[in-house]
Formats: sequence, C-alpha cells, structure tokens
Amino acid sequence: MTIARILTIGSSDSGGGGGIEADIKTVTMFGGHAMAAVTAVTVQNTLAIDAVHSVPADVVVAQIDAIVRDIGVDAVKIGKIRSLETVSAIAERLETIGAPIVFDPVFMTASGAPFADADDVEVFERLMRVASLVTPNLSELEALGGRDAVLAHGCHLLIKGGQGEGDMITDQLWSPAGMIAELQGKIFDTVDAHGAGCTLATAVACRLGQGFDVAAAFRDGVRFVRLAILSAPGFGGGCGPLGHSAVRDFWDEDEPVPGIALNQVTVGAADYSASVEFYKTLGLRQIVNAPANGYARFEADNGATFSIHQGAERGGVVYLESPRLDGWVRDLVEQGVAFDQLPRDEDWLWREARLRDPAGNVICLYRAGENRRYPPWRIA
Repeated sequence: MTIARILTIGSSDSGGGGGIEADIKTVTMFGGHAMAAVTAVTVQNTLAIDAVHSVPADVVVAQIDAIVRDIGVDAVKIGKIRSLETVSAIAERLETIGAPIVFDPVFMTASGAPFADADDVEVFERLMRVASLVTPNLSELEALGGRDAVLAHGCHLLIKGGQGEGDMITDQLWSPAGMIAELQGKIFDTVDAHGAGCTLATAVACRLGQGFDVAAAFRDGVRFVRLAILSAPGFGGGCGPLGHSAVRDFWDEDEPVPGIALNQVTVGAADYSASVEFYKTLGLRQIVNAPANGYARFEADNGATFSIHQGAERGGVVYLESPRLDGWVRDLVEQGVAFDQLPRDEDWLWREARLRDPAGNVICLYRAGENRRYPPWRIA
C-alpha cells in the first residue's frame, strides 16, 4: 500500500500536546509519513505558553519547497501561524501544491480571545481560498464571518464542538451546497484535551491524502479524536495531551476488515478473591477489579489480557474483536454459521455477538465502545 505523505504546517509545542507534535503523532497512527514546516517555536507545557519565537516567512517557505521538490505531498494541514507575512507566503506557495489542504484557523484562544484583528482576518481568507476544508471552532467561525462567509470561498467546512442536546456535543461537515454529515457524542468530563483541534484537522488530512472522500475523512477523524481523549495519559498539572498511541479501532463499520484481534481469554472462577490473588501471584498485573460483578482482568507484559468471571461457563470464553462486527456476522450467517446471540449493544457500551465452537466453548465476537481501554471500573 502506498504511504500517504502528509505535510503539516504550524508551530512546535514543547510540551508535546498540540501543534506539530500532535500532528506527527496523528499522521503516524494513520499509517502516513509526517513532514513538517515549522512556523514558530513555543515555550509551553500543560499550564501555560511562556514564550513564542516565530520562524521567518522565507524559512517556512523553504521548508515547504524542500519537501515538495524531493518527497512530494499527498495532503497538507495548516495550523497556528502567528506571522501575517508568513500566512501570505504560505498561501501563495500552496496555490500550486496540487493536494488537499486542511486549514485549522488557530487564531483564537480557548476562551475566545483573538490573536488577530479584523484586518488580519482578511489575510486568513487567502488560506481559505486555497483550502479544501476549513476546521474552525465556534469562536473562530464567528471571527471568520460565519458559516456562509467561509463556504463562499468554495471550500468544505468542519464546525467543531457545537453544543448538542443535554450532555452531547455536535460536529458538522458542510459543503457550499449544504450540510453533508453531523456527528454527536457525549461530552467528556476532562481537562486533558490539549491538541484535540490539531489532531482532528490532521486526521482528516490523513484520510484525504489516502484517497478517502471528505465524509469518510470527517467520520474517522472525529472517532479518532474521541478515542484519543479517552486514552489521555494524564500528564501535567493543567490541560494534558491526548493518548494518540493508545488508539486502535477507529475504522468505520463499512470499511474492509483491518484484521481480527484476539483481545483476551476469560475463564470461570468459583472464589473471586482467591482467584484474583492467584493470578497476581503468577505475575499478571490486575487492571480491572469489579467484585460486585465477579469480574477481574489482568494484563501480561506484552499487552495481552486475561480475565476471570465468577459464574462464567466452563471451558472459557474467547473474545475476538473487529471494528466491523455486524458485517462480519452477516458474512458468517450467510455461510450457515449459527449464533446464540446476534450483535446487540450491551450495557458496558460494547456490541457483542455470541456463538459456540464444536466443543461447546463460547466465542464472543465484539466491537469495543469508546471506553474499551478505560471503562469506569478500571483501576490501572
């Protein structure tokens, strides 16, 4: 398979949460080759940005030129650019790039305070004219003149983080002809979301560079970001980074099977406490403790997991994971395979189907939910 070459243009985040650092991690997780044109070097951590040193416009353009003339570019993501001279130079250089361009207009703080005034916004319009997709949050969208003003440039528009009903958040994808798609998800109660906007824009750029249409790129990008937020490692005392490297199953149900993963084996237990102590004594690390459910899970050094369940059927339960569970089950049913349970959503947010092998052992086929790595009862 050809590896997509993704050029990211933006500032370096010394804390690793956002900017170029978040972009590179995202491109890597999508199987692409990350390339960077650095526009500024920042002194920051999870608590504050202490200093910014801008890179001269001619040096930024020289970075782009060096990449284009040798390696080539399949998609571009543009992030934070503090120098308006640099904005103009980048816009002029990208007019002939011949690849999808995703522009994340980062000129508003999280509180909505502007980095740019009205005259400066006119310069950003040059980037919107060359962009395939613009990805503002609500404050940035207002500063750009609103939805119609952005779409008037002929680009697509991804509106990030609109408030839905209750505890839901909404992301929308628009074309000049109208809304293409809308995704809603539960609002996460966390401060560890630094770099979420960078990550989303870069994820979409990756998919566009890989040949996906904009709707599929939007869908996979949003799912990847949500899983990365849930997998945040909890670093620092402020707004911490996402857990890019922990994300695995962000494929869509309709895509080809990326592979079936053996996730864990579960065996029955008669005495919960005694069984927990036994497997801990063997050297397995306990990562889930749910005595009320009679369930505990352990992790081996290689990341594979093993669990016990008081009352589980003898012979064990084998769990096989696929991001396209329903399609997998349909294929098996068409081949005459009998199921005890067809795919259904469970209370723990997984979707499961069950059948038995010729010996009577239970086989669980499933697609994990957003909380696959960090369910509410996880202890490590």
